[in-house]
Amino acid sequence: MRTIAVLLRHELRLLASLLLWVGRRRHGVGEGRAFGYARGQGAVMAGFGFVCLIETFTMSVLLRDWPAWHTAMLILDVYTLFLLAGVYAAWQVRPHVLNDDGGTLRVRHAAHVDLRIPLDRIAAVRHETRSTHERADGELNLAVGSQTSVTLELTEPVAHVTFLGRRRDVDVVRLHADDARDLVRELVRVVRPGRNVPSPSPDPPG
Repeated sequence: MRTIAVLLRHELRLLASLLLWVGRRRHGVGEGRAFGYARGQGAVMAGFGFVCLIETFTMSVLLRDWPAWHTAMLILDVYTLFLLAGVYAAWQVRPHVLNDDGGTLRVRHAAHVDLRIPLDRIAAVRHETRSTHERADGELNLAVGSQTSVTLELTEPVAHVTFLGRRRDVDVVRLHADDARDLVRELVRVVRPGRNVPSPSPDPPG
């Protein structure tokens, strides 16, 4: 029952994201500064959607003599298209948010990750492009297109709640931002005075 409740809540967030996207609004930005992370992913999602449409047409032809199966597959395909559109909308309307007045960086990934990091817990921040991520205790990797571009090291762990509700304490967070250098620059600017936060580092050659 708990899993069903989690999935239902996630789908309601996707639906809310679709409505916000259609209305050209964003979620949870307020007075903060938003940093997107899904630039260029529209073509990928459109490709997945096109494949789903082709599959829907193909299955409707193959199952035309079995109405019950035809209806079931049609519902499944429509649901898949809804999920694709909802995830893309969530990427657009739920950006990372830097709130210097509130002293937090809100790190998000579509509708299933929403982590608030107090700025005074950031020990180091750097621009670091990574395309491979090994799972490790205490690390959270939020890749987009298999890539992260900003690494945060924390002075003490923050609690991350996984999609199914399991709590993990993380002290290293890697995320992607379309304007990664700008985000790193802003974090360096607003982090607690006196803290030794490294400046943005250049990408490795090649």
